[in-house]
Amino acid sequence: MANALQQLIRERLDRKSWSYGDVARRGGIPRSTVHHLATADRVVRMPQAATLEGLAKGLELPLDTVRRAAAEACGIHVYGAPSATAADAGAAPATDPEVDLLIASVQKLSSDDRRHVAALVESLLDRSAREN
Repeated sequence: MANALQQLIRERLDRKSWSYGDVARRGGIPRSTVHHLATADRVVRMPQAATLEGLAKGLELPLDTVRRAAAEACGIHVYGAPSATAADAGAAPATDPEVDLLIASVQKLSSDDRRHVAALVESLLDRSAREN
């Protein structure tokens, strides 16, 4: 079974149709480093901060998402502090990479586009509630 960092890298590569080299070039880190982190069964020690920053940049993900995945791959479990409201509503935990990516992406949108996304999310939640 893949560790958290492997899963994060593989999912991103698959989703974007990128290679290890693409990520390495964008992030300014060696291709061999990206390959090692994506394929190593076990990460023995936490990668250096510059490596994590380059990987986050190369994957176009928030640094905290990559840092958490790397920590878990090293056997260090990082527990977030999701708000009581989100936890009570059954929302995904704050450490979910997809949630982190969505939040980071939405913050880059114009206010008009954020309103459209909010309306879409509200519509999806309403539909889900009706189905349940």
